Amino acid sequence: MKPTILIIEDNDNNLYLITFILEQKGYRVEQARSGREGIEKACQVMPSLILLDIQLPAMDGYDVARELRQNHGMEDVPIVAVTSYAMAGDRERIIGAGCSDYIEKPINPDTFLSQIERYLPVQSKEDSHDKSADS
Repeated sequence: MKPTILIIEDNDNNLYLITFILEQKGYRVEQARSGREGIEKACQVMPSLILLDIQLPAMDGYDVARELRQNHGMEDVPIVAVTSYAMAGDRERIIGAGCSDYIEKPINPDTFLSQIERYLPVQSKEDSHDKSADS
């Protein structure tokens, strides 16, 4: 079974596109539309990867990343910011908040999977067919 990816994104179009790309490749996708909901869902499903929008209402992605990093069990889960922030200093600020990396919006559907898959556990073809394999 492929890993679970949590998307924390409030924009319907972005959420749909990212979910569509991931589900087409067989990933299990969980969605959250706010920072607080994302933190709660992350603790419930324990995803293999979190894709985090920085511009969220009420609680921005920086605060979400910081809080996730303080939650037991979330310390080592890769968090990749998916953001339109691409100015000087933004990368450092995103990484400083606890994100592993960031991808600029708009995403490129042709390269998006390769950008995020490096943060997911490596699976062999046998593992994906073995029901006893860890996900």
